[in-house]
Amino acid sequence: MAKSPITCHVLDVSLGKPATGVEVNIQKLHKGPANVDVFDPFGHGVTDSDGRCTTLLPPRGSEEAKVKGTDLTAGIYKLAFKPASYFERTGRKCFYPWVEIPFEIENPDEHYHIPLLISPYSFTTYRGS
Repeated sequence: MAKSPITCHVLDVSLGKPATGVEVNIQKLHKGPANVDVFDPFGHGVTDSDGRCTTLLPPRGSEEAKVKGTDLTAGIYKLAFKPASYFERTGRKCFYPWVEIPFEIENPDEHYHIPLLISPYSFTTYRGS
C-alpha cells in the first residue's frame, strides 16, 4: 500500500512504548503580508497503535494528491505534534503541549520520516529513514 511521502513515529521513552493517538499536523511555509513567515495547514493525521502516522498526505502522484494539491515541492515544512492529550489519557501532565519540528525538503521525490521521542518533560527528534 502506498503511504504518505512524509511519515512520523512517536515513541514515549518514559514508558518504552509507542505513543498512540497523538495528533499530527503538517504545515508549509510561505511569505505572508509584510513578508512575514506563515505556516499554512497542509495535512493531518493521528498516530496508530504502533505510534506511526503514515497518512499525513495522500501518496505522491496519486489522484487524491492532485485534487487536494498536496504533492510535495521543495520548501520548508513543519510537523506540529499535540502530545498533551496523549499524556492526559495516560494520567500524566506534560510540559510541552505542542512540539513543532520545522524541516526543509530539498528533493520532493525523497521519502521523509521524522521520529519524535517524547516524555512528559522532554522531547528529541532526528531524520529517520
